Amino acid sequence: MTLIDTIRQTISKRAVYARTKHEIKSMPLDVALDLNIDRDNAAQIAHQAVYG
Repeated sequence: MTLIDTIRQTISKRAVYARTKHEIKSMPLDVALDLNIDRDNAAQIAHQAVYG
């Protein structure tokens, strides 16, 4: 993997992380409760989903 590929992959993952975090934070409360998700932990949940 070249340096450019690594940079592209990093940027792509960061974009997915930001989008996932936003979606979790903006999720309606009833949906979050149904899925047993604490919207205050959006950053942790998004990080786990994207980076493992």
